[in-house]
Amino acid sequence: MDYMKVYEEWLNNEYFDKETREELKSIKDNPKEIEDRFYRNLEFGTAGLRGKIAAGTNRMNKYIIAKTTQGLANFIIEQGKAAMERGVAIAYDCRHHSYKFAQTAALVLAANGIKAYLFESLRPTPELSYTVRRLKTISGIVVTASHNPREYNGYKVYWEDGAQILSSIADPILEKIENIKSFDEIKKISEEEAKKKGLLQIIGKEIDDEYIAKVKGLSLRDDIDKDVKIVYTPLNGTGNIPVRRVLKERGFTNIIVVPEQENPDPDFTTVGYPNPEDTKAFKYAENLGKKVGAELLIATDPDCDRLAIMVRDKNGKYVSFNGNQTGAILIRYILESKKEKGTLPKNGAIIKSIVTGDMGKAIGEKYGVKTFETLTGFKNICGKENEFEKTGEYKFIFGYEESIGYVAGDFVRDKDAVISSMLLCEAAAYYKTLGKSLIDVLNETYEELGYYREKLISVVLEGIEGQQRIERMMEVYRKEFPKQIGKAKLIKYIDLEEGKEYDLTSNTESDSEIPKSNVLKFILDDEAWYAVRPSGTEPKIKIYMYSKAKTLEEAQNKLKVMEKVIMGKLNSVE
Repeated sequence: MDYMKVYEEWLNNEYFDKETREELKSIKDNPKEIEDRFYRNLEFGTAGLRGKIAAGTNRMNKYIIAKTTQGLANFIIEQGKAAMERGVAIAYDCRHHSYKFAQTAALVLAANGIKAYLFESLRPTPELSYTVRRLKTISGIVVTASHNPREYNGYKVYWEDGAQILSSIADPILEKIENIKSFDEIKKISEEEAKKKGLLQIIGKEIDDEYIAKVKGLSLRDDIDKDVKIVYTPLNGTGNIPVRRVLKERGFTNIIVVPEQENPDPDFTTVGYPNPEDTKAFKYAENLGKKVGAELLIATDPDCDRLAIMVRDKNGKYVSFNGNQTGAILIRYILESKKEKGTLPKNGAIIKSIVTGDMGKAIGEKYGVKTFETLTGFKNICGKENEFEKTGEYKFIFGYEESIGYVAGDFVRDKDAVISSMLLCEAAAYYKTLGKSLIDVLNETYEELGYYREKLISVVLEGIEGQQRIERMMEVYRKEFPKQIGKAKLIKYIDLEEGKEYDLTSNTESDSEIPKSNVLKFILDDEAWYAVRPSGTEPKIKIYMYSKAKTLEEAQNKLKVMEKVIMGKLNSVE
């Protein structure tokens, strides 16, 4: 792409509004910024779109939203009149321009004769998944950048099963987008005309009520201490209303919300980087927790599909749980409760991503529940759940990944922090009646099953140079990985880009059952393993390291050795 030519076209074409052209004029003396904004089209794939908000082809703006939606519309039209009449549900979060982008998408669809159901105000991402299934729409859109910094926004596409699109749908949509050669091809209609023609319907309370009722239907126990003291922060996102509502209606009487982070704030003024995986996001919650004597702190990310927790220890300090630990607690609570009540299915299944730890799997085995692995992303986890629904071979119980995403039940096909907040608070309240904190429960599990330890390292490399270095890192590591780490020998490695598994003990290779992706996974002979992959949504290369041992100290020492060897190799790649 001749980026200067495209820049000049945007700068001088009156199709783009005055504000856009003024913004582009302001960078005319900054060739590096022009290149970064125009050297490519913002990539559309199974994760939809995600990027910084600004003018340009490699940025999130109303023109890119309109073009992408026209591509989606062209694909839906090909599916026939019935698909067009089923329509598309659209939700959006609290970020800058989210409503405008959602409205733009709704009107492009309507202009193409496709009905759009647009939420009246911001909603959590999982409610959109529920809405697609409830209204039987052909597709769904959420305007969100999840936990990215405030400069970002995004656009996620769902298909009729309520899960994010897989490549079988994403690829033909991308082809339609790429076939749009001019912005003049994008159809337009006013909001008034769209409503008059019945092509735009505003939705809200009725869907909310049904969704909350479904969430409450997943409750497992009432023999719990509902007076457990919990501090909640929605991190200025979409979780405030639904999470508080479901906990209140479940009878929890002691939920205290962080006032500075209660209401929507697209600038995330008090938190900066609104990712609850980062313990810095808990600063206000910790301060409030100490003040009120809270036993548990919970945080949901801006689009309320991910949940993080901190638990008060015996010394009054708050201990952070990672996604593997929280997932294990939820699995233990769900399976324990279902077994006790006689509702645990004989063919029950848990689904996790390939970079998620194995403690949840070990808990599942104890209860006779099988664990399946997929590529990262809930589109893959829920894609597997959809397979179970069709075949009936397994009954889905729980899905999770280490990046603090969890779901239970069968009415949402995405990670859901409304569901997981309720179940986690319920678990804390139940174990409290047994005289245990969640820390106690976690330690009990370690003592029984072994000490599982993990570490995630994310190396951020922005811009064109960063992207190229990430590619070189993967290329080099694919050929020159270590055959031994400390005392542990490599016994198996999986290259999902090739779709191959290599067993070094038997010197054999086989096809992987997991779809192809740019992921490398290495398994050692002491039950430790690690994986390396580029992020699909951010300019990062991620390294997931896992160890297991009989003692905590031994597990931690194994991790230190792994980190030194793996990062030494990766950092040597210029």
